[in-house]
Amino acid sequence: MDLRNLKLSGKTRKEKDLLGEREIPIEHYFGIQTQRALENFSISRTKLYHYPQFVVALADVKEGATLANRDLKLMDEDIANAIIEACQEIKEGKLHQYFVVDMIQGGAGTSTNMNINEVVANRALEILGYEKGDYIHCHPNNHVNLSQSTNDAYPSAMKIALYRHIGDLMKSLEKLVEAFREKGKEFSQVIKMGRTQLQDAVPMTLGQEFEAFAYTLNEEVQRIKQNRDLFLEINMGATAIGTGINSDPDYTPLVTRHLAQITQIPLREAPNMIEATSDTGVFVMNSSTVKRLAIKLSKISNDLRLLSSGPRTGLNEINLPPMQPGSSIMPGKVNPVIPEVVNQIAYRVVGNDLTITMASEAGQLQLNVMEPIIAFSLLESIDILINGMDTLREKCIVGITANEEHCKEMVMNSIGLVTALNPYLGYENSSKIAKEAMLTGKKIYNIILDQGLMDKDLLDEVLKPENMIKPRKINLN
Repeated sequence: MDLRNLKLSGKTRKEKDLLGEREIPIEHYFGIQTQRALENFSISRTKLYHYPQFVVALADVKEGATLANRDLKLMDEDIANAIIEACQEIKEGKLHQYFVVDMIQGGAGTSTNMNINEVVANRALEILGYEKGDYIHCHPNNHVNLSQSTNDAYPSAMKIALYRHIGDLMKSLEKLVEAFREKGKEFSQVIKMGRTQLQDAVPMTLGQEFEAFAYTLNEEVQRIKQNRDLFLEINMGATAIGTGINSDPDYTPLVTRHLAQITQIPLREAPNMIEATSDTGVFVMNSSTVKRLAIKLSKISNDLRLLSSGPRTGLNEINLPPMQPGSSIMPGKVNPVIPEVVNQIAYRVVGNDLTITMASEAGQLQLNVMEPIIAFSLLESIDILINGMDTLREKCIVGITANEEHCKEMVMNSIGLVTALNPYLGYENSSKIAKEAMLTGKKIYNIILDQGLMDKDLLDEVLKPENMIKPRKINLN
């Protein structure tokens, strides 16, 4: 649900800030600073509520900060309890339609921080028995944002949201790996030609090819996990630039401990708060890992498109599940639309990675104001990769079938077979046989027998599929 579907009474409340006043519909839980962000930043049309994991992480941060402030006797207990209750409602999925600021915004995330501050404050006011906007009793800045700055609350929420979302990415990746492994087992006896530079190389099995897909993707699970752990270091208590101005000396360890308990994530204090407030290297590292996964997925998708090409004039070694008619003009054509969409996802992820790289480099002195585009780009990359991997697994990989006889026929008809005979005939003789096969169209097998170069029994033994797809002892006597 978004605000366009919300029925308004037409009644408003007046709110003011240092720039003036605005009329806010009384139904809305956000206030004047969110309203200004709506007026200023109609950029991507992607709202904060499109990333509920980020909204929940922001609520986590506000709840953790309030618990610490309550423990330190910095806030009235009734107000604190109302804020905590409001945060918990948001984490349950309530009020998300009021998180309306654009993901791309100026101000280093201040609009996002004020969006959560205002929604929490106005819901807390209702819980306390007051009207929205009656901020003397619970104020977005004085209470919800107490002991915080956007510069510690926003990146801490980013890290919590991304830590969780990368966990979702890993789950989808592990399922995809398992799907490729199952196909590797299913195709373990399907002999085919391997290729290098798109030319015939040496025989292998289709199972080996799919097991290699599984293995290369499984490598990424550990890489992603390693870089994900970099998100565990947060700078809560740094406030504006890392010096901790306006925060209690005991606040940082207390809020970090509360956040770790709330989120069930082993969060820890950054050892240098000034560095942690200005540096965005953790996002670059994780974006790079996500990009590496995307590139591998795109390469695999290229292979699937090649292996299924044809069906009459291409490789035609495998059949992808038909998903939709492939042409508005060519009857009967079916395209590899699922691998194609995964390719396009990868291109987007690569572009997002460059955006994150440049945005991270753009930091100046004690703050990087480009964090909103970093958050948006990395969340989007993870989101579309999850969707892409699930789609690839469900609508493509599990339904792939092999054209076993066609694969075998191409092996027996391939000049690449001569490589297996190299140890017996020598490189020069093997080259001559390959050249004759190219010129005459004869099969390697027949040329060798016709010229009496090998005994038939030995030739059959050497060319057994199981003898061509793995290392083996060679007896030349």
